[in-house]
Amino acid sequence: MKVPFLDLAAQSAEIADDVLPVWREQLAAAAFVGGPQVAAFEEEYAAFVGARHCVGVGNGTDAVELALRAVGVCAGDEVILPVNTFVATAEAVSRIRAVPVLVDVDPEHLLVDPDAVAAAVTSRTRAVVPVHLYGQTAPVEALRPLAARHDLAIVEDAAQAQGASSPTGRAGALGAVAATSFYPGKNLGAAGDAGAVTTDDPQLAATVRSIASHGSTVRYVHDRVGFNSRLDALQAVVLRAKLRRLDAWNKARRVAAERYARLLADVPGVRVPAVRAGYEDVWHLYVVQVDDRDRVLDDLHAAGIGAALHYPTPLHLTDAYARLGHRAGQFPVAERAAGRILSLPMFPHLTEVQQEAVVAALSRAVR
Repeated sequence: MKVPFLDLAAQSAEIADDVLPVWREQLAAAAFVGGPQVAAFEEEYAAFVGARHCVGVGNGTDAVELALRAVGVCAGDEVILPVNTFVATAEAVSRIRAVPVLVDVDPEHLLVDPDAVAAAVTSRTRAVVPVHLYGQTAPVEALRPLAARHDLAIVEDAAQAQGASSPTGRAGALGAVAATSFYPGKNLGAAGDAGAVTTDDPQLAATVRSIASHGSTVRYVHDRVGFNSRLDALQAVVLRAKLRRLDAWNKARRVAAERYARLLADVPGVRVPAVRAGYEDVWHLYVVQVDDRDRVLDDLHAAGIGAALHYPTPLHLTDAYARLGHRAGQFPVAERAAGRILSLPMFPHLTEVQQEAVVAALSRAVR
C-alpha cells in the first residue's frame, strides 16, 4: 500500500461545498484584499487561540518579522531562538538586521532549552522566540521569569501548533505576541501562503497592522517604513472553513498519534515521541528517531511510504548561517537528533489501515 506523507486533497474535498460558493461571490464582487471575510477570520482565529487580537498577513515568515518589529527589535539587537527550527525563524530576525542567537534544545522533545536561553542572554538581547515545534507547545512558562527579569519580549513561533495547548493556555496566546503560518501543510492551512500575528496588546496589533500596510493606517499617510503583507480575502474564506473543523481534525491527529504509539511499542530501534502531562499536542508532525536514518528513509520511500525529514540540518550548520561562527559539536542535542529524526505520515484523514502499512514498512526497515 502507498501512503502519502500528507493528504491535502481530502481536506479540500471536505471544505469544497463551504468554500466554492463564497469564492464565487468574492470573484463576482471583485473583493480580494481585506474586507469582511478577512475581518471575520481575524476575529474567529483570535477567539480560537484565546487572544484579543489577530492580524492576518501574507505568510508565516512575515508574521515572525512583523511580531519582532512590533515589540521593538531593531538592527543590532539579539534575538534568542532554538537551533532546531525551520530557517524562516532565523530569516525573520536577519531581515530586521538583528542577530539570531542560537541555543540547543532539550533531548526529550527537541524544544528550546530554557537553561540554554538563560545562558545566552546578554545586554543586547531584546527577545526570545520559543518555537512550538511538531505540534507541541514550547516551555514558555519556564521562560517567563527570565523574560521578566531581563525585560525580554517572548515572541512565539506558533506555525506548527494551531490548537496546541500548555497548562496556561493555547499556543499563540502565551507570550507578548505570536506569529503563525497558514502554509497549506499546516494544521490550519490556506490554499496558498498566508499567516497571522496574535496578541492581547492592542498597541502591538495596531503596530503590526500598520507595518504590514506600508506603515500606514490612513491612506497615503505613512507613519513608519513598512512593507506589504496582507491576508487575501480568498484565503480567508478557506481558513474560515477549515477553522470550523480544526478541533475535530486535531482530535483525529491525536487518535492517529496514539495509534502509532501502540503499533510501534514493540518495534525495536524506534524511539517514539514523548507526551507531557498537562499539555495537549496537535501532532503537526509525528517524529520518531531511528539509527541509520537515511537508509531507513530510502527503504520507506521504496515501499511507497511518504516519510520526510524535519529538519536534517541544524541552523548553525547551514551555509546561510555559517557567518555566525558556530562549529559542529556546539549544539550536541540538536545535532545528534538531526541524524536520527524521521517524520511519518500524519494528517487528519489518515486511516488505521494506512498506519498499519507505515509501521509494517518501518519495522522491516529498522531490522
